[in-house]
Amino acid sequence: MAVDSQSKEFKRVLAESAWLLRMNQPQAALEKLLPLYEQAPTNPDVALNLGSAYILMAKWRKAEEVLGKAAQLHTDNAMIWINLAAAHLGRLELSGPQQQERAIRAYRRALEIDPQAPNVHYHLGLIYKERGQLAEAIEWFRGALTVNPADQDAAYWIERLSKLLEAAQSTPDANDAPANEEQP
Repeated sequence: MAVDSQSKEFKRVLAESAWLLRMNQPQAALEKLLPLYEQAPTNPDVALNLGSAYILMAKWRKAEEVLGKAAQLHTDNAMIWINLAAAHLGRLELSGPQQQERAIRAYRRALEIDPQAPNVHYHLGLIYKERGQLAEAIEWFRGALTVNPADQDAAYWIERLSKLLEAAQSTPDANDAPANEEQP
């Protein structure tokens, strides 16, 4: 299918791929997007949708490849950086420190472009929570509430992590106790 990236057909197929992604049908979207990407590899919307399809399919490396190229070409597109962060991270509970650092850098770049970018503060909060950096996680969750005051998940995490942090600060560290005292 050779169509101009400005043609009605190209735009129709691109819109259809976006709809398929919203319907959680990434494989069907991928089939529509690969020919578009072949024709217009620098089109940010095609790259964004293709990267999203790969993310939904847990094909992190392919998503990183597509979105990394798009981020180099479209340095001021916050959505590309947000999706690139998700691709770098993969599944949070399985991610390692390097994956998390790459995701943090991409999320921060998205916030430089758009400080009100939806869900970015929240995702940063989750990363810092996973790393055990509770105070920093709380700050990011507070940022999420600033962007979206109705974010009940962010409010939940602020409350829960604040209690954990408070408990940790009020409990003496077992390593600080004298060696001859019995440990709790």
